[in-house]
Amino acid sequence: EVQLVESGGGLVQPGGSLRLSCAASGFAFNTSTMRWVRQSPGKGLEWVSWIKSDGFSTLYTSSVQGRFTISRDNANNTLFLQMRSLRSEDTAVYYCTDADFQYWGKGAQVTVSG
Repeated sequence: EVQLVESGGGLVQPGGSLRLSCAASGFAFNTSTMRWVRQSPGKGLEWVSWIKSDGFSTLYTSSVQGRFTISRDNANNTLFLQMRSLRSEDTAVYYCTDADFQYWGKGAQVTVSG
């Protein structure tokens, strides 16, 4: 059974930081390109970042470039998203998914307010 389980979300003040994790199992995580996507209240899904299986090739949407860092630990089948300088507009449910959007977690709520 494929599972993606996000954790690390929460409430943070503007300018703060959070680190999301996504524990993967049931598929070949270490050979899969992985993505983070988010959904803000009342909006559609927005792609945030992806990382290739080697862990070196990454890409970010322009609104998070320079503030977010995607990484992975293939030995432990875990994907990460380090988020810094958070803004109110980063408030969303964050999901990890594979390159083909075939597998999804239940999401982690990130709320930037204060």
